[in-house]
Amino acid sequence: MSLDKAVSKPHERLADHLAGSMDAVNTLIRARMASRHAPRIPEVTAHLVEAGGKRLRPMLTLATAELCGYQGEHHLRLAATVEFIHTATLLHDDVVDESGQRRGRPSANLLWDNKSSVLVGDYLFSRSFQLMVETGNLRVLDILANASATIAEGEVLQLTAAQDLATDEDVYLQVVRGKTAALFAAACQVGGVIAQAQEERVQALHDYGDALGVAFQIVDDLLDYQGQAQNTGKNVGDDFRERKLTLPVIKAVACADAQERAFWSRTIEKGRQEDGDLEHAIALLHKHGALEATRADALAWAERAKTALRTLPAHPLREMLIELADYVVARIN
Repeated sequence: MSLDKAVSKPHERLADHLAGSMDAVNTLIRARMASRHAPRIPEVTAHLVEAGGKRLRPMLTLATAELCGYQGEHHLRLAATVEFIHTATLLHDDVVDESGQRRGRPSANLLWDNKSSVLVGDYLFSRSFQLMVETGNLRVLDILANASATIAEGEVLQLTAAQDLATDEDVYLQVVRGKTAALFAAACQVGGVIAQAQEERVQALHDYGDALGVAFQIVDDLLDYQGQAQNTGKNVGDDFRERKLTLPVIKAVACADAQERAFWSRTIEKGRQEDGDLEHAIALLHKHGALEATRADALAWAERAKTALRTLPAHPLREMLIELADYVVARIN
């Protein structure tokens, strides 16, 4: 079964259900990414925003708000806020990682320059805070501001941990919870908060988003070693070439003998990579069952996400979000 046929239905059902609200969010995004004085801002932003991303994070905000019975329009501002924060982090990430590709297209820093990517990312962060404030909800502001700080903290932690063979799974999880899961969790949590849902429901939504985000990142790290460029939007082995110590490698290093550890030290810690090293790295991952073990972890986190949601009352959107957890990990089937 092809990837599209295998995984598109849950995501498409959610997108179809939220189509009207997402159209309103997209209109708001285009309006707020405009700049009368600096035309490069909408140029750079549009390149990324219009690149065909699945918009999972803003859809989570819309879905959780509706799931909790929200009737107003502030969820649209919060969904746009979440997308702006995400887009800003992508612009900054591509500069940090010196990436040349994003969502199957040349990255903004490659088409323009690093300065433009950083400054436009800063502009989008500022826009996101303007949108948050417009809701008039201090707790929403607190949640999303904390998420923004946590994302940056996770990225900085990754700078020191990603090329250190002493990095273990606990540190990896801390990085992932920061750079990826924090925004998933906040996107879900603010949907419940703006709807004034009961606190246990707000916590369940947070826990769902956190587990979903961890599963999502683990799958991304796994696909770097066994995905296909046309499906992932990046080349197999990009993380290896960028010397990122992701979960599959952490698991293989934990099982490595002295010769294998020397290989990982040369390629990841010291960055002295040669022809054939990627193929050897993948062979070591298979040898120690690191890819299968990583896949099992992703499935466990997806199950954790679904368990959190099942504490909420029955609702068609609850079922769609449960299916979304399956969608995230179906990419590795």
